[in-house]
Amino acid sequence: MPNLKPTILINRSLRSGQNINYDGNVVILGDVNAGAEVVASGSVIVVGALRGLVHAGATGDEDASIIALSLTPVQIRIAAHITRPPDGGHSLTESGAETAFIRDGKVVIEKYQTPK
Repeated sequence: MPNLKPTILINRSLRSGQNINYDGNVVILGDVNAGAEVVASGSVIVVGALRGLVHAGATGDEDASIIALSLTPVQIRIAAHITRPPDGGHSLTESGAETAFIRDGKVVIEKYQTPK
């Protein structure tokens, strides 16, 4: 089923202490720095580096996902699932956009591939 939630566009980076809380999808043209937080009932796309905390599917939507050009967050939450990066905080893929989503009840992070 397609995601029919409203979408907000944030055309700036988020600094430490800044929060976005939105009932829908969030697209950020900039970075989410450590100490910043994004909470969305839908999916979150960061056209930049994701270093802060992101909670997609905050109202329980396990179909929500998180996409970022560089994924090195403090913590990722999708619906009721929580994960954090391995020690060292390095991006899990060599380069390019990455996506986090729920598969078989767990948060999976992979290199983003455009849908066919």
